[in-house]
Amino acid sequence: MIDWTDLHHFVMLAREGTLSAAARALGVDHVTVARRIAALEQATRLKLVDRRARLYVLTEDGRRLATAAAPMEDAAYAVERAIKAARPGLLGEVTISAPPSLANAMIAPKLIELRRQHPGLTIKLIGEKRAASLNRREADVALRLTRPAEAGLVARRIGSFGFSLYGAPAYLRETPPSALSFIAYDASMDEAPQQQWLKAIAGRRAIVLLTSDLENQAAAARTGVGLAALPHFLGDPDPHLVRFDPGRSEITREIWLVVHRDLSRAPLVRAVMQFLARCVKPGRQAKNPVRTPL
Repeated sequence: MIDWTDLHHFVMLAREGTLSAAARALGVDHVTVARRIAALEQATRLKLVDRRARLYVLTEDGRRLATAAAPMEDAAYAVERAIKAARPGLLGEVTISAPPSLANAMIAPKLIELRRQHPGLTIKLIGEKRAASLNRREADVALRLTRPAEAGLVARRIGSFGFSLYGAPAYLRETPPSALSFIAYDASMDEAPQQQWLKAIAGRRAIVLLTSDLENQAAAARTGVGLAALPHFLGDPDPHLVRFDPGRSEITREIWLVVHRDLSRAPLVRAVMQFLARCVKPGRQAKNPVRTPL
């Protein structure tokens, strides 16, 4: 008999391409993935991978098995969703996936409200730029900045937020517009609308810092490194930053609440979805932002 857990680890290796990526997706270490694949080879009496330096390459038998096993994996996830959806009451764990900035600024500070309302709930909060797969149960509910196209998902637009340029007040007072510097995302975010917006404003002026972390961008802007494109919910409450008016329309991103159709009526998941919708409701700004003309 083939152990499903062994087969699952192998299918994840085939999908992700490397031991380390498969381990991250499964939430285990790479040694566990390697051990599971070795056990599967022993059970099937087939050589499924060629082991090279720091690399596993699927053999022809391995590719055939991965293709045949993929529908089994989808069916297993469907069974897991059905079990979770059938559980009554509000006792159990729900995994939320959201971009780091939303997870840190909008969700985490308000989790105490959810705990008080539903003490039997346990929340696993994943803040990462990568969109977690709801089909593969990497998360139960997600906040995304674009409407998903994957089959089986239900999405609802629950809000939006704007971006502005922010800088330290002293930096803006002392730096002429032609000498302004900018802080941007690294190349991994080049397709993001806010990145393209900032680059269009910067033009030929220098981009002096590249970082994918918004907290790093805000920290650098506070000290006068340059101007950063920050969401209003991060920039406006910061007493060490003010908005800078670049003379063109600001950029806005939508927030989508996403769940797999199989889980959309589960009491646990619905309670979390209602909580997330409340988190995204616009609140009163912490300060009246100063706008400096270009």
